[in-house]
Amino acid sequence: MNDIERNKLIKTSWDLHSLVESSYLGNPATKGDEEWLEKQRILLADMAIHLLQTAIKPGNIELDKLKNNLHSILTITDQFLPHSGLKEATEKLYE
Repeated sequence: MNDIERNKLIKTSWDLHSLVESSYLGNPATKGDEEWLEKQRILLADMAIHLLQTAIKPGNIELDKLKNNLHSILTITDQFLPHSGLKEATEKLYE
């Protein structure tokens, strides 16, 4: 990927992030509400955008950011796949 493509993707990702984050912040659901999982889906999309940004940022991948991105994604996804042990798997990221 050349620098022009990389910079275009990064800019687009921030535009997407703004839209997704606005949607998340505008959702009043709290844990236990019927709409909670919908809010969590939006949060998962937000975290996926952060992972994209970490992965395509110029230079070496910042491993601490990568671990944090993956931790967030696995933790949120665990609600949708409760028997997969994803939350427990996050502990291995920091060993």
